[in-house]
Amino acid sequence: MRRSDRKIKDEEVILNFISNEKIIRIGFCDEKEVYIVPVNYGFCRDDYGKYIFYFHGAMSGRKYELSQNKPYVGFEIDGHYELIKSDSACRYSAKYQSIIGSGKVHIVEDSEEMLYALKLIMKQISDKSEWSFDVSTVKATAVFRIDVEKLSCKARL
Repeated sequence: MRRSDRKIKDEEVILNFISNEKIIRIGFCDEKEVYIVPVNYGFCRDDYGKYIFYFHGAMSGRKYELSQNKPYVGFEIDGHYELIKSDSACRYSAKYQSIIGSGKVHIVEDSEEMLYALKLIMKQISDKSEWSFDVSTVKATAVFRIDVEKLSCKARL
């Protein structure tokens, strides 16, 4: 990170930011191009404090195929954007906070983990933690899991 003065190291600040955002952008490598897809997410931390992100989608298509064949992804979450105006174009700036990271994505096969992940996703977007799901719909849904290997947070607030 070039601007180390903007690096956020406080785990509570990072956790709070991730907890309050709604969209994560996943970047897949597809031969000579990057395929970036914005998705709703849910997350948790494992016993070692590592983040795990979940998202869902169809059981076919580009995202599904890439998760199977090119499982290393990058991701980004941003928020708190506010334009800082100036009389000079070169002095315009912005306030923001962002998370950038990478990890390995795979499709969740375990039905209990799938339901857990779907509840986390719904909690993230609705603030409600108790949900029931139609079994046939869940069976037709791919639930993806990113095991985070690197994560950094940066802000200008």
